[in-house]
Amino acid sequence: MAKTPARRRTLGRRFRWVRPVVLSPVVARPGYWFATACAVVYGGILSGFRLRREGGLIVAPHLPRWAYGRGGTTVGAVYLTTDNITPAILEHEAVHRAQWRRYGMAFLPLYVEAGQDARRNRFEIEAGLTKGGYGR
Repeated sequence: MAKTPARRRTLGRRFRWVRPVVLSPVVARPGYWFATACAVVYGGILSGFRLRREGGLIVAPHLPRWAYGRGGTTVGAVYLTTDNITPAILEHEAVHRAQWRRYGMAFLPLYVEAGQDARRNRFEIEAGLTKGGYGR
């Protein structure tokens, strides 16, 4: 059943409390910690626990290419990659870390809703398209 504009407004009014609650630091921060813990375990196992701290991130290098998206993926405070580690990329991924910290687990559906096209994805734009290797 397609949602009509009137139905969306009704749902919006009824659930307007959800956004402030889900995005409050009390809820978002534990989600960020949970995502970071899961990514440390995942990246640690796949990298042979060759984790290191760089630019405010925990970097899990030497992962198989199937273990993450594109050149690398940040989950919580962990950057998962094979070898895509440059200062520009780390700056880009540090912004994603801050986004995870701000939104917690809500970052996943928000990022998916923002779309696959990085040039139109608000989170990729905020992180810097050029620094992320997306061109202009």
